[in-house]
Order: sequence, then structure tokens, then C-alpha cells
Amino acid sequence: MRSIKIIFLLFFFLSSAQIFAHPEDELIIREIEEGQLSFQDNQMTAEYEAALKRQRLRKLNAMSGSKQFFLFVKAGIEHIIPKGLDHILFVLGLFFSSLVFMSLLKQVTAFTLAHTLTLALAALGIMQIPGQIVEPLIALSIVWIAVENCVFKKTNKWRPLVVFGFGLLHGLGFASVLSDYGLPQGSFIPSLIAFNVGVELGQLLVLIIALALVWFFRKKTWYRSYIQIPASIIIALFGLFWFIERVFL
Repeated sequence: MRSIKIIFLLFFFLSSAQIFAHPEDELIIREIEEGQLSFQDNQMTAEYEAALKRQRLRKLNAMSGSKQFFLFVKAGIEHIIPKGLDHILFVLGLFFSSLVFMSLLKQVTAFTLAHTLTLALAALGIMQIPGQIVEPLIALSIVWIAVENCVFKKTNKWRPLVVFGFGLLHGLGFASVLSDYGLPQGSFIPSLIAFNVGVELGQLLVLIIALALVWFFRKKTWYRSYIQIPASIIIALFGLFWFIERVFL
């Protein structure tokens, strides 16, 4: 009989606790638990990525210098084609600004010098800017270049300086990828140069393909109206979408 009373009292207390429980308390507890799980998941992911990076570096350090060089050349090319659509569109924005060789050469040279500079500074740890800042600015640089193509029939004399400034941003974008990949300490400078060579080869390939596609139309009177401006508008829309995505989504 006494045991029945004890069971009855326990049942009563449990029922009372359920009745007077606050839904807000349960929600807070659930949020804490989910937050803890999310934290643990992020921590495990970070540790796993760090372990992979250490493993890659061990493999790289075991390679010969020539193999390391060609591996980073390949990585640089792949960062442009097919992985770097934003960089591809920026280069195409330069291409559609003018088909005058000297004008295009000045812009591409300015872009190359700029991103080489910041790529080296970032890889050496001298310059570090968060990707949350760099990536939206890269998207805006694509919009700017493309809109300029639509507004001006000829590239103005300040265009190479503008491109140089944007190239500094793109170099930081290249550096973030290179940082994730990892540079072997024994051949840090050669690997950095190799990656940059790969980036340049990728950009050159983009320009060659673009030139081949428009070669027979480049001197037509309707080239600007039907190819240059529409292509630049499409490039600008992509850049605007990326900016919104990287800032607000």
C-alpha cells in the first residue's frame, strides 16, 4: 500500500511539472542543445580540414621540386578554368572593353602585376583581409568593368589604373585558395611562382577562346550593339548576383 502511495505521488509531481512547464524554457533548452551540436559539427569540420591540409603538405614535401612546380601550375590553371567563373568573367570584361591590342595589353598587364603583388604579400602573411570583404568587392569589380564597357565606346586612359586596383582584390582572392591548398616550406617561392604562372595561363586561354569566337565579327559595324554590349550586360548581371549573394545570403 505504501509503495502504491509513493508511485501515486511521483506520478502527481511529474504531471504537475508537465502542466506548469513553460514552452519558452523548452525552446531555450532545444536551442542550446542544437547550438552545441552545431558548434561541435563546425569544430569537427575545421579539425578534419586542418588534418587534410597537413596530409597534403606532407605529400607535397615528399615530392621532387619539378613535380611540385607542375602541380601548382595545374592548380593555378584549374582555379581559373573551370573553378574561377568570377575571374573568367572579369577577364572577359577586359576583353570586351576593346579589341585594340595595345589597349587590351595594358589592361591585362596591369591586372597581372596587381594580382601577382597581393598574391605574394598574402601568401607571405604580410597582407590579410577577410574573405567576407574581398569576395563582394571582387563581384563589384566585375560589375564596374562591364558597365564601363556599355557606357564608353573607347577605353579611357584611366582604365589600366582602375584595372590595377581591381587586380589587387583578385590577388587576395587567389591567395585565399592558395592558403587553403597549402604551400610547402621547402619550396615556398617556386610553388608561389608556379601557381601564378598557372593563373596567367588560365587567363590567356580564356582570352584566346574569346578572341576565336568573335574573330570573324570583330570589325562588323554591329559588333558593339550585338556582341560587346549584350555580353557586358550579362557579365554585369552575374557580378551583381554574386555581390548580393555574398553580402546578404
